[in-house]
Amino acid sequence: MIGLISDTHDNIPNIIKAVKIFKENNVEFVLHLGDVIAPATIKFFKGLDIRFIKGNCDGADIEKLKKKIDDINGKFYNVLKKLKYKDKILMLFHGKPEEELDELINRQAYDYVIHGHTHEKRDDKFENTRVINPGAHYLSPEQKEHTIAILDVEKDNLEFIEVQ
Repeated sequence: MIGLISDTHDNIPNIIKAVKIFKENNVEFVLHLGDVIAPATIKFFKGLDIRFIKGNCDGADIEKLKKKIDDINGKFYNVLKKLKYKDKILMLFHGKPEEELDELINRQAYDYVIHGHTHEKRDDKFENTRVINPGAHYLSPEQKEHTIAILDVEKDNLEFIEVQ
């Protein structure tokens, strides 16, 4: 199983809660789909096998962000990353520009396109491609819900979990 999280936007309490949920569910690894924001928040993901995609708000000090990710033995991928996992092809992308996201989906070359950016959870199927956004943790009254997701690719099962 894979843990999915995105757009944590310096929400340290939610990061801590999400990490606990991922550990309790014994996920094999976690994908963070961008917009960590402050490199100082990376340390709260320690103890997870975690991979980060660069978000549109992660560019202020990208070298410091990479260093903090190295410090917790995480992996940093740039804007796009194709992963093979259990005979499935996953395309990871933060989600901006939206036209590029649409192009990835329309290509029908991936089992999963997993993204963030919109701050809204998503689970859609377009022919052979399942499109997933685990939701967000933006610190704002407009952000109505804060969710993460756990994906079991063998069963093609996705569970959204509210982080409160």
